[in-house]
Formats: sequence, structure tokens, C-alpha cells
Amino acid sequence: MAKNKRAEHADRLLAEAAATPKTKAPGKSAWRLMDRGSSLVAGLLAQRASVLAWRAVTGKKPPSSGRHPDVTTGEAVAWAVVGGAIIELVKVGVRRGTATYWVKSTGQLPPGMKPLENSAQRNEKEPVLAEPAPKRTGKKKRKKRQ
Repeated sequence: MAKNKRAEHADRLLAEAAATPKTKAPGKSAWRLMDRGSSLVAGLLAQRASVLAWRAVTGKKPPSSGRHPDVTTGEAVAWAVVGGAIIELVKVGVRRGTATYWVKSTGQLPPGMKPLENSAQRNEKEPVLAEPAPKRTGKKKRKKRQ
């Protein structure tokens, strides 16, 4: 009799678990937290890295405003190019590092990331070719008017 009560209790718990709405997988929320955190860290590091790189190359502070009359056009453009490039490089590096850490820790790609096709698979797939367009002879046919 005790076994029947245990079995009934276990069945009831399983039914309740199946009836409750499922929440997001904990891996997905953990990945979101890591991805957003790495974006914030990358933004902070990137700003500092671009300022340090500008100071190392020019020996001056970076322009605070590209609109200021004392800043030459060349200097403003150079700051925009150098600053933008360094910011993007740091962001890519930090976010790739986060994804690599995720793969090493879990053995799977982060949630929402699809695997890339292998080059061998690309070569096996033959592209679908469109039918060639009809050749033109250069002569246009005129419609006869009646």
C-alpha cells in the first residue's frame, strides 16, 4: 500500500511538472548575461584603448570634438578612423573570447549561434544555374501596323 501512495505521488508530481509552463533554458539566460556583459566591458576597454593609441602615435590628447575650429579636418578624420577601428577590434576580440570560453566550458555553440558550413560541404553542393538568356541577333523585329 505504501508503494501505491509513492507511485501516485510521483505520478502527480510528473503531471504537475508537465502542466506548468516551461521557462527558458538556464543556458540561454547565462549566455545572454555573458554576451551583454562582454559588450559592456568591450565598450569600456575600447574607449580607453583608442585614447591610449592616439596618445602613443601623436603624443597629444585626442580631439574632444571634431567640430571645434582649432581641430584640423585631417586630425578629426584621423581620430574618427583610428578610434572607430580600435573600438570595433576590441569589441570583436572580447566577444569572440566570450564565445570561445562558452564553447570550451559547455562543449556547444552559444544559444542562437548556428554552425558554419564546412568548405567540403560547400564544394559538394552544386549551384543551381539559371537558364541562359536567348541570344540576340542584333536585329529588332518590327510589328506591322494595320
